[in-house]
Parts: sequence; structure tokens; C-alpha cells
Amino acid sequence: MPARLAKLRFPKALDDRLHHLLDEQGRRGRLTAAERKEAEALTQMASMLSILKLGAQVKARKA
Repeated sequence: MPARLAKLRFPKALDDRLHHLLDEQGRRGRLTAAERKEAEALTQMASMLSILKLGAQVKARKA
């Protein structure tokens, strides 16, 4: 896996914010429309980062 890609991490501030939103959803039972859009965007970003890293791992194993 390329070293730069291996070092990529979801920023702590964004991870903390996503966890806060998910905690709020659990506590209140729902999020506002704006909070839901924010949580969805953060989840998509985290998923894309995971997919990129997984793809790099697969490519490195084949090399």
C-alpha cells in the first residue's frame, strides 16, 4: 500500500462530530434535516476513505 495512503485517517474532529450526531440520534430518536444531511455526508466521506485504503491494500498484495 502506498505509504501516503496508509497514513490517511478520518480527521478526529470529523469523527467526533459524527459520533456526536449519532449519539444525538440515539438519545432524541431523530436528527434535524440539517443534522441528518451532515451525518450522511460524514458517513460517505469515511466510507470513501475506507474504500480507497482497501483498494490500495488489494493492489499492493497483487504487486
